Amino acid sequence: MLKGKSALVTGSTSGIGLAIARALAAEGANVTINGFGDKAAIENERAGIEKQFDVKAVYSPADMCKPAEIAAMIRSAEEAFGSLDVLVNNAGIQYVAPIEEFPIEKWDEMIAIGLSAAFHAIRAAVPGMKARKWGRIINTGSGHSLVASPFKVAYVSAKHGLAGLTKTVALEVATFGITANCICPGYVWTPLVEKQIPDTMKARGLTAEQVKRDVILAAQATRRFITVDEVAALAVYLCSDAAKSITGADLSIDGGWTAA
Repeated sequence: MLKGKSALVTGSTSGIGLAIARALAAEGANVTINGFGDKAAIENERAGIEKQFDVKAVYSPADMCKPAEIAAMIRSAEEAFGSLDVLVNNAGIQYVAPIEEFPIEKWDEMIAIGLSAAFHAIRAAVPGMKARKWGRIINTGSGHSLVASPFKVAYVSAKHGLAGLTKTVALEVATFGITANCICPGYVWTPLVEKQIPDTMKARGLTAEQVKRDVILAAQATRRFITVDEVAALAVYLCSDAAKSITGADLSIDGGWTAA
């Protein structure tokens, strides 16, 4: 489906982002992965994508807090593959604390990575997509793009902003064969979710098992975590011709969380 096209997925050295990068590669796309982590592990993932899916894969260490590095990453992807056809803004971090205790530097960092980075990447990628009259922009939002939870002021604010960014971009590029959509997963078992459990335990005075059962999965009617492969499959569908009329949408994949 995507043979001859290229994709860039931010925050894709693990979790949802890596699953999306691998799923797009399985459809024939050359991919640029991005994120932090152990260098050997990242190289293993990059080489594994090339070997398993018979595509080209490159790695960008661009820092999502730095606009110049984001723009340079987009240019590098275009130069490496001749185009950038699919942009997935997936990078994000989490921090949990009451608002009066929320560190200012954490607010700034989370807004930069979770919202501003998507703006900078889209801004740099859209001219090429317009010239080619085809493009897919997919932003990884969250159930928190649609509803709020306590102690997550920066994350909820960034994800709500990402939903608004998606809708605005969708309207601007609608006549150029480009779609922009926001995937809104519920709780997916990833390192990001796992790492926030101790902070939530502290903020709410609960055990780890209570956090999983009474805080995280209590919101999801299915009472199970979403899988990274389920999210990746939705991203692949949004890149298909069958989804060419889906744009500006917040697509929930949350086990019924936001239906309540």
